[in-house]
Amino acid sequence: MGMAASRILVADDDEAVLESVTWLLQENGYEVVPANGGAACLEQLERNAPDLLLLDILMPDADGCQLLERIKGEERWRDLPVLMLSAQPPEEASVRSLGLGAADFIRKPYRPNELLARVQAQLRVGALLRSTRAALQRTEEALVRAQQDADSRRKLVDILHEVTGDLSVSELLHLLVRRAALALGVSHCSVILARPGELQAQVVAAFENPGLQQLTVRLDRYPELKAALESGQPVLVEDIDTHPLYEGVRHVWGIEGIEVPIRSVIALPFSMDRRQYGVFLVRRTRDQERFGPADLEFAQAVITAAVAVIQRAQMVESTMADNARLEHLAQTDPLTQLLNRRALAERITGEMERALRYDSSMALLLIDLDHFKQVNDTYGHLVGDDVLRDVGQLLRETIRGCDIVARYGGEEFLVLLPETDDAGAESFAERIRLAVEEHLFAREARVEPLRLTASVGVAVFPAARIESVDDLFARADAALYRAKAAGRNRVRL
Repeated sequence: MGMAASRILVADDDEAVLESVTWLLQENGYEVVPANGGAACLEQLERNAPDLLLLDILMPDADGCQLLERIKGEERWRDLPVLMLSAQPPEEASVRSLGLGAADFIRKPYRPNELLARVQAQLRVGALLRSTRAALQRTEEALVRAQQDADSRRKLVDILHEVTGDLSVSELLHLLVRRAALALGVSHCSVILARPGELQAQVVAAFENPGLQQLTVRLDRYPELKAALESGQPVLVEDIDTHPLYEGVRHVWGIEGIEVPIRSVIALPFSMDRRQYGVFLVRRTRDQERFGPADLEFAQAVITAAVAVIQRAQMVESTMADNARLEHLAQTDPLTQLLNRRALAERITGEMERALRYDSSMALLLIDLDHFKQVNDTYGHLVGDDVLRDVGQLLRETIRGCDIVARYGGEEFLVLLPETDDAGAESFAERIRLAVEEHLFAREARVEPLRLTASVGVAVFPAARIESVDDLFARADAALYRAKAAGRNRVRL
């Protein structure tokens, strides 16, 4: 039996948009609930909360942003991803809606593929967030049950309540040591991470030093850390002056004249992952009460809860990082590390829409290295690859901050120039042509530095008979052909 389809609520007062979005999502396997206006949207939400809400910013019976604020203000809907749809200029609409808790923003008229991609991405993130919260909820409930008869139950729930927020691993560790120190009534509380077999460890969070980032310590100077890591068992030291663990290190303190203000120690080992282990270290000074078995029991409850939360946060961070890395790989040319043709085509679509909306212009440069085949034939493909990498770097250094450069394939490169007219594009293309002509290529290779030239074809939009990205590419390609035919090493519009 297959999984139930994700349920999407679409709220818009425009019947045509409502109908087209509903049809598109249903065709792609989603269950869709249409709502004509704000009142109908709230009614559907009350009836059965969806997995995702597509919400129009401007509706006659409701301000979409006010509606969003109301939805996000309710606990039961706080994790509902909301995608805002609007024909307003993106700067004002998106900033306002994202600031109120929207997950994403899509401009009208929407592009079907973009809408589907964003819907899919938000459903994934929503599902991950729900499963994370559910796991945190289960952790909290289990710990509350375990501690019901303990005097520290109230403190433990307080800690969990704050620790189960949407925080990074680093933030969680700093929060944990602060709350645990206050609950246990100690002045020294820290988290130390170590790898098996290493002689040193890193203090990554310390209550007594909130600004601390990474402090390296020698494990032979901290016998309680070493014992906890090696045995995997909690270590309770009621008095370091008499405990046998400290016999050797007490001798060193005597020789070096070190006065240790600490009297009592609890070291609780935990596993971050298979490559990294940690110790939750709590210490009391000589003027404080010594630790006993009850303190150890409470500290264990705190660290058990915290580790479950930290591991979940690590998983979320790792998933997000993997998604970002895969997206980067899908859009990047592996040789030059520039964008690839597919990624640039997506950017060009957006820039063409922007040029029309704001009555401006944009340009596309198609750059081809002249006689590049001779480089490969004479010096081999490794030198050829060095040259292509050099060109990528040269283009990166030549373009402005707002421009985008990509590898088109082979020895061809593309540069997208927003807010640029014919004269500006031609001038910029000439600058690139000259930069290539004057550059010494493959200086790291075992050949004499090479000199090359490039031909550049320029296309500017808007222009007659250019209605799509393919039309723009074709116009730049035709201009490049004219530059080649005219003798190479030149620019043509």
